[in-house]
Amino acid sequence: MSRKTATLGAIAALALATTLFPSGRDAAALAEAASPIEAPAPAPVEQVPAAARFVSAPVEQPLPPQEHAASALPDEAGEAGSLEQLVAMIDPSAPLEPELRCLAGAVYFEARGEPLTGQLAVAEVILNRAADPRFPKTYCGVVRQKGQFSFMRAGQMPPIPTASPAWKRARAIAEIAHRGLWESRASAAMFFHARHVSPAWRHSKTRLAQIDTHIFYR
Repeated sequence: MSRKTATLGAIAALALATTLFPSGRDAAALAEAASPIEAPAPAPVEQVPAAARFVSAPVEQPLPPQEHAASALPDEAGEAGSLEQLVAMIDPSAPLEPELRCLAGAVYFEARGEPLTGQLAVAEVILNRAADPRFPKTYCGVVRQKGQFSFMRAGQMPPIPTASPAWKRARAIAEIAHRGLWESRASAAMFFHARHVSPAWRHSKTRLAQIDTHIFYR
């Protein structure tokens, strides 16, 4: 082997050794790069006192008084196939607050002999008036308005036989109308009159429907 060949071999060996086995600062840098990075230890979990822990069950607030009568309606009411079925689902023994009693009373006295759709249309007239700024803002106010409902006597409603089937139907219709569970053919009506009379104001109104013996307008 010549001196030149031996020298080249020594240089190659030295380069290989430097690559495989670095020393000094280079070795330290490689060792640091190759070492695994340790994740910081998780923070300790704070123990929540048992009295302060949340519960999974929802907390329900009590219903306001005006909702007590509405709560008597079962969830299946949305599945009723007819107004008759919906009326049958209303509990006639549930508490009835004063505003709904005024509405039911108007239905009873004005339309107890009408089909249920006609009774509902009468109830909707009262609802629509209560929502209109031209009329009182409550059902009782609408019903007691002077000169509007002939069954009223000096602003008072006559006694009602509350055990009668007609009253039970009327109060069920009032509940259905109040909650908007069913619409009649005259759901936008603001006025109505019996078929056997012809009030002068009818010419200035838009006729919506005739349901049995009543004609409805807006």
